[in-house]
Amino acid sequence: MATKQVAVVEQILSANDQLADQNRRILDEAGVFAVNIMSSPGAGKTSTIVATQERLKDRLRIGMVDGDIETTIDADRAAAAWMQAVQINTGGNCHLDAVMLSGALHSLRLDEIDLLVVENVGNLICPASFKLGTHISVLIASVPEGDDKPYKYPPMYRGVDALIINKIDLLPYIRFNMDYFIKGVEILNPGLTTFPISCTTGEGLDAWADWLYRQVMARKGA
Repeated sequence: MATKQVAVVEQILSANDQLADQNRRILDEAGVFAVNIMSSPGAGKTSTIVATQERLKDRLRIGMVDGDIETTIDADRAAAAWMQAVQINTGGNCHLDAVMLSGALHSLRLDEIDLLVVENVGNLICPASFKLGTHISVLIASVPEGDDKPYKYPPMYRGVDALIINKIDLLPYIRFNMDYFIKGVEILNPGLTTFPISCTTGEGLDAWADWLYRQVMARKGA
């Protein structure tokens, strides 16, 4: 029985990867750079995205796909920040997949977007297994979550292209050993590009936004 279950999972992931490749082709043909942003619930994905929009709105046209189990709260926040936004309600699924993103891409005016930010469902397990077709993946960790998360959720930390450590303004008030946290990250993903930020104070956000802008322009060959 276990062997059959493994085979089914492999088939599902293979089919997802094929559609993710199609999503990437659609994005590339439209000249859109896409980033998959993942985190646990409450780490600050939407706040970071809105803060990023504020810093890049004069340089890039930004769109957003928001994945949540229910509601349009985060997509509404994006729209209020003058981003093209599409909401995906997963109906209980703990992650976005390539099928869901494919539907969202057909709902967006891709010719009016330079950067597409995909906000995945808040979860540190399932999103790591499902490719979407984005160009890079970014993980947002936050100080209140604790410094042990790289050790508890290695697949998530191992598979990302950049790491944001949010809510660093809380470091004086929360027991969080940054050295221990970074050591865990380095074991899994040596040399990972990391941005300590605070969406409350604005610290570190300019460096993050500038890095992301360079990724977009490098893809465009500018």
